[in-house]
Amino acid sequence: MPLITMTVMLYDMNTGESKKLTTSASAAEGVYYDGDTDEIILASCSSNQINAYTSISSILGSVAITASISSSSDVQSPRDIAVNNSFVIVSDNADVDTATADGRLFVYSRANSALTLRNVLTIDFALWGIEMGDNDLYAVVDKTNQLAVFANFTVTKTTNATVSASKRIAIEGIVRTHGLAYRNGTMILTDIGDAASDSDGGFHVITNFDSKFSAVSNGGVMAVAGNQTRVAGSATMMENPVSVDYDAVSNTVFIANAANGGGRVLAFTNTNAEGNIAPSTNYTLSKASSLYFYSN
Repeated sequence: MPLITMTVMLYDMNTGESKKLTTSASAAEGVYYDGDTDEIILASCSSNQINAYTSISSILGSVAITASISSSSDVQSPRDIAVNNSFVIVSDNADVDTATADGRLFVYSRANSALTLRNVLTIDFALWGIEMGDNDLYAVVDKTNQLAVFANFTVTKTTNATVSASKRIAIEGIVRTHGLAYRNGTMILTDIGDAASDSDGGFHVITNFDSKFSAVSNGGVMAVAGNQTRVAGSATMMENPVSVDYDAVSNTVFIANAANGGGRVLAFTNTNAEGNIAPSTNYTLSKASSLYFYSN
């Protein structure tokens, strides 16, 4: 039986150089790089734990890496990671109660070279992507076009509990969203479209997001007109864009696309044009599922 390992690719967007880091996990979802501690954090689907790999910047070539810090085995089906100061939050879409749609958020604290589970929150909808915006946690409502927010998340959600979002809205024009990125007042949301189709992916760009989100009532719909731009079509090479990040300085959107040639990492620098635009950068990466952009 072949050994299946999880690969993390590091791409230098300035030079085009890349490094392949191989981990012992057979699958992982969610990735985060902390420039202060020089570590990559992954949620392992095979060991059901959070792993941190340190001294990343000192790695000179493609090598196998070993976790320096690991949490206890708690998660069941991790999908994304968000970090807020000393907290690592993991979205998990394992069904807690098959009679209703639900998911869980696992909150870990990082202190003294340890990742310790602080609390678990059961949510009344299926989860996928999550993202911190200041102290608020934004979460994708899986299998829908909806976006939810939990206000003052790490401060107010400190114990094991079943909770509802502070607010949920629908995003017009999206069929089914998975990934989200929030930077400097701009929100990016991916649209995988019909999960059975490999030709209908895209992403939406929402500038001045805070004011636009506030203007929509709880349970309401954010219209496309005047609020959003959409990038989609055959030239985009997006078929199943499951993860996204955004560089506000260069106005570049990065996409992890699980389909199209087996998987790709794409970058779009001309998103103001919207519509059916081609990516400015295209890396082939089998089953690309998560990404994180870091600029020092």
